[in-house]
Amino acid sequence: MSAFINHFSFEFRTGIRNRTLLLMNYLFPLGFYLMMGFIMPAINPLFLDTLIPALVVFAILAATLLGMPDPLVSAREEGIFRSYKINGIPSISILTIPALTTILHLMIVVIIITVTAPFLFDAPLPMNWVNYALTFIAMAVACVGISLLIGVISASTRMTVLWSQLIFIPSMLLGGLMIPYDLLPDVAGKFSQLLPATHAMNAFNGLAMGAADYSPWGAPWGSVIVLTLSGVLAFALAIYMFNWDRHNTTQRGHPIFALLALLPYVAGIFLL
Repeated sequence: MSAFINHFSFEFRTGIRNRTLLLMNYLFPLGFYLMMGFIMPAINPLFLDTLIPALVVFAILAATLLGMPDPLVSAREEGIFRSYKINGIPSISILTIPALTTILHLMIVVIIITVTAPFLFDAPLPMNWVNYALTFIAMAVACVGISLLIGVISASTRMTVLWSQLIFIPSMLLGGLMIPYDLLPDVAGKFSQLLPATHAMNAFNGLAMGAADYSPWGAPWGSVIVLTLSGVLAFALAIYMFNWDRHNTTQRGHPIFALLALLPYVAGIFLL
């Protein structure tokens, strides 16, 4: 337990001291929050109603998809994980600790956004704080799981960028952050249900912000379940396929198995 706490403390401080992680955990999401807060309401006044959940979802996407996979690949390439194995540190700890520290950084950012948005932009606060917290946790778990899985299956840091952007960019365009779901074409709407951002916005608006009639396609609690199941499944797959270094000759599971993490989203299309 002492070793786990020391490792956790080191990783948390790294998230602040490392320039890249500081950018992805704090500067980028908070800078984007301020920019969107000042610009978007002037373009679309209705954006204020979803400003807090939309920017919270963006912060989660940025810190996880853009911030987590690259350090995992770099550590594996540099042989750091091999030294961990020699010292008896299990692979589950190697994946769990960055997941927990990232969620802790996100909690700080979400508190900043939630506290300042009503004063800076007159954005409405959540009406149900418990559901707000539960949705945040579900979205964080989903994105952390996917990010760990990307870091495990990627052969290089260049590949982490490719896989992360395949989720990040569609999430920005189709996830309901900037364009409401009901304005999307039918095909784009169905595709967007494969994205964690879409389910997070569905749950935030339907459960926390008081927009009970927000979802045109399913129950908001279903989105929370989909996010949670996907995150847990992705984390389990990441542990199963984890490699200690690039010289490992035994590969457990083909990288294509990572697509199994999408099963809850596919099921959600038909069940929600």
